[in-house]
Order: sequence, then structure tokens, then C-alpha cells
Amino acid sequence: MSETSLSLRQRIWNPEARLAYVLLLPTVVFLAAFMFYPIIYVFVMSFFRTNKLSALTKFVGVKNFVGQFQDTEFWWAALRSLIWTSIGVSSKFLLGMLIAVLLNVKYRGRKVARMAFIIPWASSVPISALLWKLVYHPDFGLLNRTLSATGIWPNPPGWVGAPIPAFAASMWVDVWIGIPFFALVFLAGMQAIPPELYESAHMDGAGSWRSYFSITLPGLRELILISTLLSAIWTFNDFNVIYILTGAGPASTTNILITSVYIDAFVERRFDWAAVQSVITFVILSIVSVIYARFYFRQENA
Repeated sequence: MSETSLSLRQRIWNPEARLAYVLLLPTVVFLAAFMFYPIIYVFVMSFFRTNKLSALTKFVGVKNFVGQFQDTEFWWAALRSLIWTSIGVSSKFLLGMLIAVLLNVKYRGRKVARMAFIIPWASSVPISALLWKLVYHPDFGLLNRTLSATGIWPNPPGWVGAPIPAFAASMWVDVWIGIPFFALVFLAGMQAIPPELYESAHMDGAGSWRSYFSITLPGLRELILISTLLSAIWTFNDFNVIYILTGAGPASTTNILITSVYIDAFVERRFDWAAVQSVITFVILSIVSVIYARFYFRQENA
């Protein structure tokens, strides 16, 4: 046996390595049973017909995908997912950046303001969605009561009962929940930027806007890339807000891909179609993640 192979065996099968394998075994078994196996099974299911109990009945190849692409509602759900994600992430980013700038300025009560902005993100998403559903209630909800009592909008709409208001109202709840994440990440990044850079820029005659675009934004570049990627994945897969507020209605006008998967699987019992949509969603998010990763490492190397 060569010295190289002997050294490799000693590295991967020494007493410490064997102890590590034993300690990792429960985690590996758990991931294999509850994560990897379901993912693989969904991929396999997408090429089969299934019965109402999700059992595979007939291999059909790519016919499920062809049928899905020929379904008009699938394309509408995909379009709504794109709009939902793009507007949601951009709104969270802009508002989170604005709030981070405000929280980074020294003033009395800044610590209280920071704690207050954490509440939407620290709260459970279903609880926040239920609270907003009460706020949006057409008869005794706080929003409509306030609008009608102040005369701003004497006859406000039923926010979750009409197509356009329901989509906008659901999007605002998602944005409200996600803003603190961006605000806290950007605030931490701003505080990590050396103050000497701003002092030097001020001595050179740079104003606040010039300092922001020349120092703050470049200093937050990596955080911006990572946070927007994470937020895009979370927003694209945000099931709780829409389903709790509208149930993907009215008339499927708030139905996005992730809610469509749930409805096909657990309401319509069309597990094969739900599997196809899950695979398509996985592919879309994988492509976006790869593009982001390439851009991130390119910027890091530069």
C-alpha cells in the first residue's frame, strides 16, 4: 500500500473521524428521511400519473410538463409569482435601506425605534397575517373604520374580497413583514463601515449624498446581493400570507405558484401536477441562485 493511500485512510478513518461519523449519523438519517427522500420522490412523481393517495400509477414521461405548460392558469400563476417577487423584494429593499439610514443616525429614542422595527420580523408570519386579516375586515376592520371615519375614503373596498385590492393588500403584508430583515442587515453593514472614510470624504468636500453613493453603497454591496437573493427565495415561496389572507382568491387572482402547488396537492388531490409545479419552481429558484452566485463571486474577485 502506497504512502499516499495510507495517509488518506488515516485521515478519513482515524478514531476522531469515526467519532465524527457517529455524531453526524443521526443528522444524516434525519435529512435523508425528511428532506432528500421527499425531494427525490417529488422529482420522480412529476413523470408519473398518481392516484388520490399520491401513489404512482403510470409512467407518462414529460406529458405532465407539457400539460402544465399548456394550462393557461399555470402561466397566470407564474406571472403573478414574478410580479409578487419583483415588487415585493424591491419594496423591501428600498424601504429597508431607508429605515436603516434613519436608524443609523444618532437621536434620542433610537434604541426604542430599533426594537420597534424588529417586531414584524420577529413575530410569526401566520400570526401577522391573521392580524392583518382583521385589519382588512370590510365591516369592523381598523383600516376601513379609519378611512370612513376620517372621510379619506367614505366607501373603502373589501381589501381581500376584490381582485386588485386583494393582491395589493397581500403584497403590503408581505412587505411589512420583510422590511425589518433588510433594515437590520443594512444597519449592521453601515455600522461596520469605518467612520474614518466618511470623515475623509467630508474633508474633501463630499456631501451626504456623495458619501452615501461612494462609501455606503459600495460597502454594502455583498450584503445587498446576499439579502436580496434570500428575500427573493423567501418571497417566491411565501405561502402563509396569501393563503391566510385570501385563500389564493378571489377567483384565483392572488394564486401564485406556491399556493397553486398546495391547492393541486391537498385540495384537488392532483399530486402529479403539484409535483410538476414544484420541480419547475425548484428549477427557477436554482437558476436565479446560480446567476446570483456567479455575480457575487465575480464581484468578490474584482
